[in-house]
Amino acid sequence: MAVPHRPAAAQPGTAVPAEPTTPVRFPWILGVVLVNVGINVAFFGPLQVLLAQQAAAFDPGRKEAIFALVTGAGAAVSMIGNPLAGALSDRTPGRFGRRRPWVLFGAVGGAIGLVALAGAPDVAVMTALWCLVQAGCNAAYAAITAAIPDKVPVTQRGTVGGLASMGITVGILLGAVVAAVVAGSFSLGYIVCAAVLVLGTVVYLVSAGDAALPRGAFGRFSLPAFLGSFWISPRRHPDFAWAWFTKLLVNVGNHMILLYLVYFLTDEVRIEQTTGIAPATGVLILTGIYAVLVIVTSVVGGRLSDRMGRRKPLVILSSCVIAAASLTIGLFPTWAGAIAGASVLGIGYGAYQAVDFALVTQVLPRAEDRGKDLGVINVANSLPQVIAPAIAYPFVAFLGGYVSLYIAAAVIGLLGAVFVTRIRSVA
Repeated sequence: MAVPHRPAAAQPGTAVPAEPTTPVRFPWILGVVLVNVGINVAFFGPLQVLLAQQAAAFDPGRKEAIFALVTGAGAAVSMIGNPLAGALSDRTPGRFGRRRPWVLFGAVGGAIGLVALAGAPDVAVMTALWCLVQAGCNAAYAAITAAIPDKVPVTQRGTVGGLASMGITVGILLGAVVAAVVAGSFSLGYIVCAAVLVLGTVVYLVSAGDAALPRGAFGRFSLPAFLGSFWISPRRHPDFAWAWFTKLLVNVGNHMILLYLVYFLTDEVRIEQTTGIAPATGVLILTGIYAVLVIVTSVVGGRLSDRMGRRKPLVILSSCVIAAASLTIGLFPTWAGAIAGASVLGIGYGAYQAVDFALVTQVLPRAEDRGKDLGVINVANSLPQVIAPAIAYPFVAFLGGYVSLYIAAAVIGLLGAVFVTRIRSVA
């Protein structure tokens, strides 16, 4: 069954096809997966361990403040850099295609930042170099994300989106493995992450086959018009607006579930006293369970949505499963309850990532602006890192503790499920 879709209108003279029709083959899909693996190793190896170790090496007494400064600056670069790089990749002419140069130079820039971080002499340089890593990796991520609707037919996007999501989760896990293997030597960890990032791009760069954009296809460049293009009117493009808003809500709920997990295990579950397991080890176990199930359900959910020819029912169902995971953790504050909640969360979030990505690609306003529009969508992935702590803290500190926190996270996620029904152009 074909998935209902309102075709994107192409700007006259751009030579950018509105919709691809030829299914992509395994080497290209493998390239996309490996790029996602490399980018997420480069992100999460440092975020999970290496940056914290380096902050402690500079000043053990102020390590938390240093870590917050560095990661906060990187998050700000991410929120700006992703849509900006996506927009610039839309407008990149040349025989190598629109996306391939940004994947290549983004990965190289990120790798240079990682290698230089290994020898950063002070906090200021450390912060600047982590921002360089974020800028490079977000440029590569914006381009590889936009390459999917460029090349993949609508009827195959759930499958490819699921495999790309699998690559993201594998990258997060490998980042944790790298950090664990080189424990005590953050310098070596940065170098290994840089190598994985660069190697992850090789298959894609060889097999990409991006269509070339003719020079002058977008006409004369105007900075005001370029900057103004980042505003996508909800009135003119309501389905895009609802897709962005529902993604924001579901991701805020998901971040609220994970944000205070180590403190939840320490203070509420009292995991060390009741099981003998250290809280950090408990988080690692739950993360591993969650990640394995995300990998499985992202692939299965994406393929299932392609077979059904429908997206919204699976997005709604997976959002409800995520909410159920939050309620399980909050209402059963035991180690067994935490394991059950992590399992349910992995099942729901894996399917959500794959199917929601496919849905989003079908509500993009214009074919020639896919990179920029997906960059705007990606803000709904990064903004919750800022919003979730501000929402979560009052619940933990003043409004009933962890039970109320996880109920609130469930309600926010369910609102995301409800508002998916407002999307009209996708079944």
